[in-house]
Amino acid sequence: MPVQYVNRRGQMYYLHQGTTKTGKPKYFFSMKEEGHLAETIPDGFEIYENANAQVFLRRIQPKIITDDEIAVVKQGMEQYSELKYYQIDVKKNVIIIFTANQNVDMLSELVRRAPAAREVDAEKLLAQMTSYSPDLQFELVDRKKRLFMTQRFCYLGSVDDWITIGVPDTLPKLVKKYVKHLGQESFYSLY
Repeated sequence: MPVQYVNRRGQMYYLHQGTTKTGKPKYFFSMKEEGHLAETIPDGFEIYENANAQVFLRRIQPKIITDDEIAVVKQGMEQYSELKYYQIDVKKNVIIIFTANQNVDMLSELVRRAPAAREVDAEKLLAQMTSYSPDLQFELVDRKKRLFMTQRFCYLGSVDDWITIGVPDTLPKLVKKYVKHLGQESFYSLY
């Protein structure tokens, strides 16, 4: 049976196998069911779904960030942030919080008022329509003491990059201090 994966938007992806110009095997996910489908995931690889529900095959990443640290960020978002729609991702030594690009509350209201609203699962539709951008991240800067540095994305046309805010500290303190600003005007005043 071919390798299949359903992303959080409910879309089915199939793992395809091809060859490079040098004859080595290459793998990729596609929503197309036709082609040379792989029966297994190659050794040393894993399925990865990014914040915008795109599916990839990637090498297994070394575990630098602990599950407990990811849980701290998730709990902090629930406790301190007013945002309902967000995604959390981990890349190497960084925990990234992605926020919705759309005004999801307004979209939700529009979906609920639509004539066919009773026939549509509004939450499922919103999950399919919502895209995300990175806004806040916590970078592990001291592995022994487990200290993190906070960065926010700067949307000035001349910058469009991560800028460091604050000083290194423990993750629970940084989460409490900064996630409350996500989705708020105060976010743009953080330096």
